[in-house]
Amino acid sequence: MTQIRVRDAAAFLGVSDDTVRRWIEKGTLEATADASGRTVLEGTEVARMARELAVTPEPVGSPRSSARNRFVGLVTDVVLDTVMAQVELQCGPFRVVSLMSSEAARELGLEPGMVASAVVKATQVVIEAEPAPGGRS
Repeated sequence: MTQIRVRDAAAFLGVSDDTVRRWIEKGTLEATADASGRTVLEGTEVARMARELAVTPEPVGSPRSSARNRFVGLVTDVVLDTVMAQVELQCGPFRVVSLMSSEAARELGLEPGMVASAVVKATQVVIEAEPAPGGRS
């Protein structure tokens, strides 16, 4: 099992180290000590909490869709040329970039500061494993 240190768990969960420690004290997260006496959490425990925290707000009046990967965020940049547009959204800690026709971007009225959703429906998504924090797995 992958063991994750408190500071790394906090980074993955988007909270402070102190918040993770409070969750451990309250019993919201289960932790143990590693061989060096440091507090660690099982990777599955951090993944469970990440899933609980992952609430995707639905914009009012949003259409129903079969896509399950919807990232709601703020438009941070729109670059238009005569044919194509590059639209950037900041969705929580994630930056999502979309390329679309300039016509579509204009029709949607996309501009920095507005709320928008990036909907991903892909036949292939590449997942790459990262080395375990601290070189552990």
